Amino acid sequence: MIHREPWLKKIGDAWSRRPIIWLSGVRRVGKTTLCRMLPDAVFMNCDLPSVQRALEDPELYFEGLEAGAVVVFDEVHRLKDPSRLLKIAADAYPQIRILATGSSTLAATRKFRDSLTGRKHEVHLGPVPWEECTGAFGINNLDRRLLHGGLPEPLLATDKEPAFFGEWIDSFYARDIMELFGIRNRQGFLTLFRLLLLHSGGQVDYSRLASLSEMTRPTVKSHIEAMRVAHAMRLLRPFHGGGKQEIVSRPKCYAFDTGFVTFERGWDHIRDDDRGLLWEHLVLDSLLMRCPEQDVLYWQDKSRREVDFVIRHGGGRVDLVECKINPDKLDPAPAEVFRSLYPEGSNFVVTPRVPEPYRIRRRGMVFTVCSTRHLPGAAPFG
Repeated sequence: MIHREPWLKKIGDAWSRRPIIWLSGVRRVGKTTLCRMLPDAVFMNCDLPSVQRALEDPELYFEGLEAGAVVVFDEVHRLKDPSRLLKIAADAYPQIRILATGSSTLAATRKFRDSLTGRKHEVHLGPVPWEECTGAFGINNLDRRLLHGGLPEPLLATDKEPAFFGEWIDSFYARDIMELFGIRNRQGFLTLFRLLLLHSGGQVDYSRLASLSEMTRPTVKSHIEAMRVAHAMRLLRPFHGGGKQEIVSRPKCYAFDTGFVTFERGWDHIRDDDRGLLWEHLVLDSLLMRCPEQDVLYWQDKSRREVDFVIRHGGGRVDLVECKINPDKLDPAPAEVFRSLYPEGSNFVVTPRVPEPYRIRRRGMVFTVCSTRHLPGAAPFG
């Protein structure tokens, strides 16, 4: 078993602030395995009828635990009334530390009548990030990470197995989308999901997607929102300050994992022309581990000059992030236009293999060249 110390530290830090942690992430991302790494934790698989019966009377169950006990409620949304169980734990037994897992954000799950505001801290477990690949997982081959994706099972497999990805998509619809969100149009939903995989990293055209999936525009928007809260898609809003030449409304959509992007495109190897776009996905993974989702954006103007990612800070300061396999190929022109509008902030070029950050100067601008491990953010990883 690969020990995932940075994630265990995240959980420990979260418990110092709240008695309940909501650990979310797509299925097969490793939530259960991570939970089993917690020392002396009581593990409750809420899929099991015996566990469901044991939790019918929450007070009786919690009274039987020692003070300071750690309890894992894996797949807690399988219970009849999971929010009642967690609310009782937080209010009446704050000395007990709870880790509850689920595929989506807690508030989006229909069984949760109470979002547990002020009682829980959320931790999102994403696909294995590049810095953890080169660390605990011992995988230094970038193309392997891009092709296989970051779910532990296919990442560690010698060969990419297409059947895994097809089965995952079927299970994602049946056990997450249909069960948690009540979406019954399987064909329309999966057509839309596959279209987004094919165009991952691009701007969202709701009207075109509606035409291709044979669904209405409002239905397409609601289905993409379900994918977002189930962590299968990421929507990045454009950063803008009111300038007439800036893109202000059209979001970009990134699939949660490069393995599914390459699967849907039918690739059995990584092509040179596509390595850069897939690298953007890995950089986004690392940014979202460090920064609030609402503060990670992109920038583009109507002349199609674009900055890959913008990190918004307080006081008008914004960092820009460019993703480059080879930092020598950086074109500083878009960053130069961006900085003429928003001068306050740092400039980063993120590349796969840089042991330590260093600085370069391009057309009078200074950029820090770094790996994902050295990205800025409020919550460092690794």
